[in-house]
This record gives sequence, C-alpha cells and structure tokens, in this order.
Amino acid sequence: MDSTRRNFIKKTSLATGALGLGITSSMSAKSYRKILGANDRVRVGIIGFSNRCKHSLIPAFTNHQEKMNFELVGVSDIWNRRREEGADYLKQKTGNKAIKYRNNEELYEKNDVDAVIISTADFQHALHTVQAANAKKDAYVEKPFAETMEDARVGRKAVEESGIVFQIGSQRRSGRNYHAANKFIKEGKFGDLVMVEMSWNVNQPGRWRLPQLTKEIRESDTDWKRYLMNRPYEAWDPRKYLEYRLFWPYSSGIPGQWMSHQIDTVHWFSGLNHPRSVAANGGIYLWKDGRKNYDTMTSVFDYGPADDLDSGFQVVYSSRFTNSAWGTKEIYYSNGGELNLQTNKVTPNGGLKNRQAKAMGMEANLLPESNLSDISTKIVTSANTGVDNMTSMHMLNWMECVRSRKQTNGPIEAGYNHSIANIMTTAALRTGLKATFDETTQNVIVGGKVFQY
Repeated sequence: MDSTRRNFIKKTSLATGALGLGITSSMSAKSYRKILGANDRVRVGIIGFSNRCKHSLIPAFTNHQEKMNFELVGVSDIWNRRREEGADYLKQKTGNKAIKYRNNEELYEKNDVDAVIISTADFQHALHTVQAANAKKDAYVEKPFAETMEDARVGRKAVEESGIVFQIGSQRRSGRNYHAANKFIKEGKFGDLVMVEMSWNVNQPGRWRLPQLTKEIRESDTDWKRYLMNRPYEAWDPRKYLEYRLFWPYSSGIPGQWMSHQIDTVHWFSGLNHPRSVAANGGIYLWKDGRKNYDTMTSVFDYGPADDLDSGFQVVYSSRFTNSAWGTKEIYYSNGGELNLQTNKVTPNGGLKNRQAKAMGMEANLLPESNLSDISTKIVTSANTGVDNMTSMHMLNWMECVRSRKQTNGPIEAGYNHSIANIMTTAALRTGLKATFDETTQNVIVGGKVFQY
C-alpha cells in the first residue's frame, strides 16, 4: 500500500508530466498569463460528468457564459455512459457538439481547452488538479480538495508553481451574507470568538446510494485501474465506483462532503489555518447497508494560536443521516451575543447582561441587533444584484478571475486548509485518538504517529 502511494505521488509531482503519462508543457506561468485577451473565448472542459456537475455546476456556468464569453466544449469521463450523457447534455444546454474524451490525458494531449471544471470522486480532486496545473489549465475544483495530506501537499504545490487560476468549490466564499459576516468579525464589532456550533442533519436512507446504477454498470464500461489512481488496488466494486462517498479511503463521507463547507468559514473568519486538535467519534447506527463511513458523527475542535494555548475557541460539529431535525446550523458566539448564518442576524442572545456583569465589577456586553443582509460589503464578484445563488456567484468569480488573473474567492489555501481539518477529523474518527497537526512536516498526527489510510 505504502509503495503504491509513494510511487503514484512521485509520478504526480513531476513538473513535466501529469501522472507521469507523457503530458508535457514548456510554458511558464508568466507566459501563460498572456494567452487570453479580453475578447478571446475561453474554452472549458468538464472532468467528471457527475450529478453535482449536471444539476449545479453546469447551470451556474451557463448563467454567465455569454456575458463572460466562455463556452463548454467537451467532457472527459472514464465511464462510457457518463461520457455519452455528458456530451448529450452539453449539446442540449449549449447547442454545440461537445468533444468526448476517454480520460483526462486524452483531453490535455489534444489541448482543446483553456480551463476545466473538475467534479470527480472525492479522493481524486487534488490529483486531477495536478493534471490541470501541469497542463497549465485554470481549474474550478469541487470540494473536498483532498482526503490525505500527501494528496493535499502535491496538489497545492502544483497550483502554486503553475500559476493557474484555481477555485475550490466552497461556494460560501461567494455568498453576500458570508462576506458580511467576515467583515463584521474582522472589524472587531463581534468581539472575540468563544464558541462555534455547526450541524448538518438529513433523514435520507438513499443519501449517496445509487442502487439501480450499481446494477447496470460493468467493469468493461469504465477504467477501474485509472479510477483507483493512488489508492490500494482491489477487485472491481461498482459500489465503490458509484457510491464512493460511503467508503474510506475513497471518501471520508460527512467530513469531506459537508463539514468541509462549514469548517472553511471558521478558517476564513478567524484567520487561522487549521485546528490545534480534534477529537471525534461516531458510528453506523441505523443504515446497515455495507457502508464503511459513519451515518452519525460529532467532532470537537480546539482553535487558536499554536504559541498561545491560553487563547482560542472551540468548534462543535455534528451531523446525522438518521433524523433531519434542525437541519443545518452555523452559529458563532462571542461574550456579547451570537452571529447566526441561518437567520443572517447578529443578536445579543446569550450576551453578558447587566446583573451578571455588575456582580463581577464589569459592564454589560450586549451586541446591538443587526441584519447581515443590510451590512455594506464589497464582494469580489461583479454581480451584486438579485438573488444570491452562491454556486452561480462562485462560478462567476472564477470566470472573472480567469480573465483578470486575480486570486479567486476560494484560493488553493482554502482548499488545503479545509483538507487539514477534514483529515484531522477522519484520523480522530478512525482511531479514537485526538488528532494534532505537525507544522514542520505538514502531517496529521495521532498517537504520536503520522496518520495513514
């Protein structure tokens, strides 16, 4: 297992070849920035015709393609069915015939695109980003960025060295209310963070299950070895191909899919890159369907400066597939009240009242009520009117930055940092031990050892 992983990472790290399969580029990042002029049409390829891509990313893209002079020209997918469906869907949405690529190597070798949208399996995102970076193609990449630190490190390095415009698909970073919350906290109006509570609850026995498709797909229809990338080889399993979110090490499940969105806002608002430590537990309490990733989990994070253990705050994150009560929750607390990103209101709820304050020789500390929607804030994207569809805004931000060569709302650091938090959580869940992070080696540590899958 270790040999397979090391060899794959070594090949993936090569600056002259994506995955060591002969894809080369002599272009420097500086020369690449000169390619696109203001009037040039930007040709974009789809990598992985997933449900997320079909129902969210492509509609978000087509909302802005005419204004931004972008077009979708092709789809790369190693499953022949998805490849055909993707090409047909692009024809339906754009009226243009889309090129079909059997794999990413074929797409990059033909050099028909300027940029790509990556929406493949969770464990593939960082490594597919490396391919795009080595080919000097700008990339919009679905989250989670990576499920192991090895993949996260090689992905970040490739993006930084290539100069491509990268957007991690954490669309909260393009939401007006989140920009307003970040501004409110960063300006000191909220006070010191003392606690954050987050949850994401659903009651969906079919969540991430595709029973009909798993009956229909055949190994001969796809490229199983190419799918596995740097994961340990095992025999063909249609569930792990189509229902990968239920199986480690193809996905961490809840941390990678849902927690990555919410924990990213903690890093953004606080300015901290990752937790100091994470403790977590969970289990498969209800849906006994052969899955390996938990249907219920809770994690507790300690955040604060590494050199000042007496300061900081706690984050509690919980998620369940077994009961949808209370849905999603993102509440930030200070001594003066709360900032609630479901109601988009700042209130004095729970703040220090006068009677308690006087007993300690202090003054009351109660935040004035305000609405985040009313707070003036500058958003990087130019479309500041109408309903704030975060995915649409996030896609537009990427498209604008492809033209301007400016940094996106979701830069590589955001994807890298949420990956650290996710992997620390996975390590704590799978070992029952508290996870920490080694700044020097950039590894997650449990029980004194580097966490490995």
